[in-house]
Amino acid sequence: MARKKKGRDISGWLVVDKPAGMTSTAVVNKVKWAFEAKKAGHAGTLDPDATGVLAVALGEATKTVPFVTDALKAYEFTVRLGQATNTDDAEGEVIGESDLRPSEEEIKEALQGFVGEIMQVPPKFSAVKIDGERAYKLARDDEDFEIAARPLWVESLILLDRPDADHVVLEMVCGKGGYVRAIARDLGETLGCLGHVARLRRVWSGPFEASDGMSVEEIDAMARTPDLDERLLPVEAGLHDLPEVRATDAGAARLRNGNPGQVIAHDVEFGEECWASHDGRPVAVGQYRGGELHPSRVFNP
Repeated sequence: MARKKKGRDISGWLVVDKPAGMTSTAVVNKVKWAFEAKKAGHAGTLDPDATGVLAVALGEATKTVPFVTDALKAYEFTVRLGQATNTDDAEGEVIGESDLRPSEEEIKEALQGFVGEIMQVPPKFSAVKIDGERAYKLARDDEDFEIAARPLWVESLILLDRPDADHVVLEMVCGKGGYVRAIARDLGETLGCLGHVARLRRVWSGPFEASDGMSVEEIDAMARTPDLDERLLPVEAGLHDLPEVRATDAGAARLRNGNPGQVIAHDVEFGEECWASHDGRPVAVGQYRGGELHPSRVFNP
């Protein structure tokens, strides 16, 4: 007989302003412990040295993680010009140097080539799988391997500041699966001066903003208290980008059993993905088909 999971049946989202030096997994474990929650996950890994938005989902909110992961997100980061590293960030070993320093005009012109649908090769020190092995493990073992380029949507990439000749501060808004370290690496190569990420902060991710995030110290101080529970955002916060429809009483009962259910919708097109609510709570996510929602995900009451 399988063991019953210990912990509270608590659901919702907590926005954490992740500190540098802590892994995303460690943050999730901290939040799970603080809430004594049965289940927790996050919407998009941040490198250990990166800071900013790490949205942690508890309980039923974990079913909405893909919608946050797929949403646009914004990063503010500093690129160190003149040096390439094997990890494409400041933690790595310097593997190339250049005395060339481009002008602001040259940088702005080069940035235009990284906007729109681009092809990006993830860093070798990344969690991408190569024949079943993580790329970072192969890189640590000095294995020779290549990573295939993959598409990335970049909504915008702008120059915010040029504090000195060696550094530029950029802001990027992009879709799912983007590596800021790869942007810094490729920008340095395009400019002919090399480059790597010196500092990285995720400013917002989907509906969640770093300015609303809790620090790890705050979480520790409020752990296992009603005050922390009050900081939890509702499950539907993760469905911000989907239209809402209203389930009828009968429709809600059918949806909860995984069957198509009657809903009341406005300005929703046939076949569009949306979420259904009933009595102010999410019931299901699915496709709208002429007065009914065909569920792909169902939320437990």
